[in-house]
Amino acid sequence: MGFMIRVVFVVISLTVAVVLKQYRGLTAPLPVPELNLKQYWGPGDVKQYKEDTSIKPFKVSYDAPVIEKLRTKLNDVPTLTAPLEGVAFEYGFNTNRLKEIIKYWRTTYLDSWSEREKLLNKFPHFHTQIQGLNMHFIHVKPKVPAGTKVLPLLLLHGWPGSVREFYDIIPMLTTKSKDKDFVFEVIVPSLPGYGWSQASAKKGLSPSEVAIVMKNLMSRVGFEKFYIQGGDWGSLIGNYIATYFQGNVLGVHLNMCSVNTALSYPKTFLASLRPSLFIDEQYTDYYFPLGSKFADIIEETGYMHIQATKPDTIGTALQGNPVGLAAYILEKFSTWTNPAYRNLPDGGLEKYFKLDSLLDNVMIYYLTDTITTSQRIYAEAFAADELKKDIDRIPTAVPAACAKFRYELMQQIDWILKDHFTNLVQSNHFSDGGHFAAMQLPEVLYKDFVTFIASLQK
Repeated sequence: MGFMIRVVFVVISLTVAVVLKQYRGLTAPLPVPELNLKQYWGPGDVKQYKEDTSIKPFKVSYDAPVIEKLRTKLNDVPTLTAPLEGVAFEYGFNTNRLKEIIKYWRTTYLDSWSEREKLLNKFPHFHTQIQGLNMHFIHVKPKVPAGTKVLPLLLLHGWPGSVREFYDIIPMLTTKSKDKDFVFEVIVPSLPGYGWSQASAKKGLSPSEVAIVMKNLMSRVGFEKFYIQGGDWGSLIGNYIATYFQGNVLGVHLNMCSVNTALSYPKTFLASLRPSLFIDEQYTDYYFPLGSKFADIIEETGYMHIQATKPDTIGTALQGNPVGLAAYILEKFSTWTNPAYRNLPDGGLEKYFKLDSLLDNVMIYYLTDTITTSQRIYAEAFAADELKKDIDRIPTAVPAACAKFRYELMQQIDWILKDHFTNLVQSNHFSDGGHFAAMQLPEVLYKDFVTFIASLQK
C-alpha cells in the first residue's frame, strides 16, 4: 500500500512538473523579434515602387456636388422601423432619435459645411509615403518663446474614431500654460485605411505592423525619440511601438491599457476572489464582478466578431450609406461612453459631445469611403500570424501610464499590467468618462497626461 502511494505521488509530481514546465513556456518573457521595417503594403510589386519621401501639405476640401449628393441621399431615407414601445437604445440605435439626427445633418449641418470644413482644416495637414502607403497626418508646431522646452508627441486614435477626436486637446498640448513648463509638438496620423490615409493592398497590416508604420512616420517628420498617447487601437498600437522600439519611446500614456497573455487570465480570476488584496476597494467595480463585466463586453462586442471575420461584408452594407453609417458609428459614442445610456431615448449622445463634432467624425468615414478598410484591422489583429507573436510577453521598460476612465469597455488591474509594463509609473482612476476620453473629457485626459510627462521630466 505504501509503495502504491509513493508511485501515485511520483506520478502526480511528474505530471505537475511537466504542466508547470509547459506553462512557464507559455509565460516566460520573450525578446523583441527581428523586425522588417520596410515591409511594402502598397498595390502591385514592390519592385515597381520608389518611395517619395517628401512631405506635402494637404487640405480637406470637397466640391459642392459631393455635399449635395449626400444631401440627396439624406432626403431619400428608407422607411425606418419604429423602435419597440418603451425601448431606448437597448436594441441598438433608436430610429426616432436617428430621424432627428438625419434631419439635422441634412439641414443645419450641411448648410454650414463650409464652416465645418474650415474647422477640419484648423490644423496643418500633410501627406507622405511610408512603406507604399500615402499616409495622412496633422502636424502642429507650437508657437512659443525661444528656450521653451518642446516635446514631440504622437497621438493615436482608434475605431470608429479619427483624428477629429483630438481637436479639443491639441490646443492644450501645444500652448504654454501655468500647469507645465513645456509644450508639445504634436503629430496626429490617420491610421492606415482610416480617413485620408491609404489602405493596405495586402493582407497582414495588423496592429503590430501599423506600429512599424507609425515609428517610420515619426522618423520621417524628424523625431527618433518621442512620447505617445493613445486609446482604443491607438492604445494597442502605442503599446506595440513602446515594446518594439524601447530606445525611441520616451514615455507611453494609454487610456485603454490591456495585457493579453496566458498569465493574465488566471491572474484576473484569482484577483476576483479577493479584490481587496489587489486593488483599493473604492475601485473594485471598475474591474469586478467578472460576470457582469463579461456580460457588458459580450453585449457591446457583436460588431467586433463581424469585423474580425467578415469586414468587407459589413463594409459593403455601410459604404455610401450615410444613414446606416451614422447609426453604426454613433451607437458606439452612446453605449461606449456609458452603458447606462442604453436606457435613454436619445442615447445620451449630447451629454458630452456636440452633434456637430460627432457628425464631423462620421463625415470623415463617409467622404473618404474608408469604413470597410478601417474595419479590416480587426481581421488582421485576430489573424493567427498576429496572435502567435504574443507581443505582450515582451516586457517594455518604457515609462508607462494608464488613465482608467470609469466606463471604459475593459479594465485590468495593475498587478496584471506590470507583467508587461514593467515601468508603470502612473495609474489613475477617474470617476467618469468612457471609451472616447480625448473627445469626451479632454481636460481630464490632458491633466493626467501632463502630470505623467512632468514626473518624467523631473
